[in-house]
Amino acid sequence: MKEIIGGPGTVSGLLLRIGQCVFAAASISIMTSAIGFSSYTSFCYLIASMGLQLLWSFGLACLDIYALRRKKDLQNPVLVSLFVVGDWVTAMLSLAAACSSAGVVVLYARDMNFCKIHPDLPCSRYEISILLAFLTWLQVSVSSHVMFWILASV
Repeated sequence: MKEIIGGPGTVSGLLLRIGQCVFAAASISIMTSAIGFSSYTSFCYLIASMGLQLLWSFGLACLDIYALRRKKDLQNPVLVSLFVVGDWVTAMLSLAAACSSAGVVVLYARDMNFCKIHPDLPCSRYEISILLAFLTWLQVSVSSHVMFWILASV
């Protein structure tokens, strides 16, 4: 079977999954280091979504490592169907969490000027965490697109 860039059991797929793990973990760590993030539901949702994404990507990265070491082909219809559904679910959750969190930050930073009025709010940390969440979503969307095309060809 033809090897597709970013597919399961390939080096590029492994790098894509590691990137997802790194950006999700960075988003979680920056958000949790910001004081008062737990007061906002959308930020808690972002943490939960990135945590799920981290677990999903880490699991698939481990599977990619196993497939690369054992020279196994992971491109069978059942596995690829599971990958497609998992990537779609995590992509939708990641996008929803990043958008809702970005909406809160825009409301507080630009519309209500809370960040200027209350300098103790770590708005820049919120923004960086949300940026990393969007970068995570971008990588997940690439992965889900690749998996969809692999499923169509299997």
